[in-house]
Amino acid sequence: MNKNLLAASAATFAMAFTVASCGNASDPKLNQTGGAPDLPRINETLVPAMKISPPAGWNGEAPTVPQGFTVSAFATDLKIPRQMLVLPNGDVLVAEGRGGHAPPLRPKDVIAGFIKKQGNTKISGGNRITLLRDADNDGVPELRAVLVENLDAPYGLAYVEGYLYVAEQGALTRFAFQPGQTGIATRGERVTALPSRINHHWTKSLTVSADGTKFYVGIGSNSNIGERGLAVEEERAVVWEIDRATGARRTIATGIRNPTALAIEPTTGLLWSVVNERDELGPQLVPDYLTQVRDGAFYGWPYSYWGQNVDPRVRPQKPDVVAKAVKPDYALGSHVAALGLDFARSGGFGGQYADGAFIGMHGSWNREDPSGYKVAWVPFSGGRPVGQPIDFATGFLKDGEARGRPVGVAFDPAKRILLVADDLSNTVWRIAPSR
Repeated sequence: MNKNLLAASAATFAMAFTVASCGNASDPKLNQTGGAPDLPRINETLVPAMKISPPAGWNGEAPTVPQGFTVSAFATDLKIPRQMLVLPNGDVLVAEGRGGHAPPLRPKDVIAGFIKKQGNTKISGGNRITLLRDADNDGVPELRAVLVENLDAPYGLAYVEGYLYVAEQGALTRFAFQPGQTGIATRGERVTALPSRINHHWTKSLTVSADGTKFYVGIGSNSNIGERGLAVEEERAVVWEIDRATGARRTIATGIRNPTALAIEPTTGLLWSVVNERDELGPQLVPDYLTQVRDGAFYGWPYSYWGQNVDPRVRPQKPDVVAKAVKPDYALGSHVAALGLDFARSGGFGGQYADGAFIGMHGSWNREDPSGYKVAWVPFSGGRPVGQPIDFATGFLKDGEARGRPVGVAFDPAKRILLVADDLSNTVWRIAPSR
């Protein structure tokens, strides 16, 4: 670390824990979910409010799910489970790992990094993909195997016509693979390189189009709001479309700060994403969101948020660029850190859970009162979100301590189960209707 930065960090570190807890409290009267969230005034401070709920074990307990459902640990002792994929034969793949290598720029980056680290597992990332097989759907996998290892922070997963595609932090890689295999001995083939310089946001989300001809890759920004300079933001905060046959790619959405998960809405075949918005503007700015990823759309980052609300920290200002910014479709709440997205299919769980999206919320660090730390359900009708989100799996936060932090979610319509990756307790949870 730069010596001047280290000295400045030491001088401000003691102050940080006092100042970081002095941010204005959240206003419970504000509604920050849905299509028209309340947006308070900017409340930028020298050191932003920062609080991570300290980890605590589940101690034999499990998440809380709605009446009529059961929850159990499907797999434990994983190595930082992130995203999952249900294969055509019902096998489940789990990407495990941790990436990123962005050096801190400011003393408060050091402070934030230290505080955020307190909320993470102490386990090293597996940099592998684990296969889980529960052929009889009794909730107890009869087979668990490492499918492929020695990967570079794998995250997004997709399977198409004899190939498993893995979005590592620096490349989209494919492996010859058929469902039923329990190991991959052949080396992967690089489909295309992915931006990996600095990698402030290292996760590369991935999904495949409804017709299987295109891949979509989400690539997060290299900073909070461009403080590293915009030169390092080239092809960051974007979604790429990659032609499966040729490998040719084009950028279809820009200004989308950190598209952490991508999924196809099943009734329309359209692409949707959950997105982590910027920090340090206050406990209720800016709402993370769920949105359809529209071809050619600019979502505002770093110049504006939620459409054309200007972020005054970015210099130079660009009013002509801001004028093109579109509003996202659906706010999820500020700093909830949505990392997982999957849609119910084939009638879902029925009833109020027949048509909509499950969203894994990893949980906040940039506010005093924690937000997120749950799996939410957003109802859809006619391919669009409607109404307010519903808590589907809670209890990850208890008495101020974090027992788990949801990441990826995967709905299996054939078995009528929802799987939730929890990268704090290193567990995959299984939620199913009560028998």
